[in-house]
Amino acid sequence: MNDAYTQDLGADAEVDARDLNCPMPLLKAKLALNQLASGAVLKVIATDAGSQRDFRAFARLAGHSLMHEEEEAGVFRYWLRKA
Repeated sequence: MNDAYTQDLGADAEVDARDLNCPMPLLKAKLALNQLASGAVLKVIATDAGSQRDFRAFARLAGHSLMHEEEEAGVFRYWLRKA
């Protein structure tokens, strides 16, 4: 996560969902997004491998933008821009 691109993404809020199993990372992200204004960016950190599928589908279905996702040593990071 030390490349310039991910550092430039920034985030208005962050959810640490490490060690939580499906569906908790997504539920925590939904709750956090509900508190943010349209256009705000939420960063989510998760360790559940299923979160990749979940966040891609959630962004598509809910109209949010999955700006970037990355995985490093079993830790997944997502940046979602609220619709």
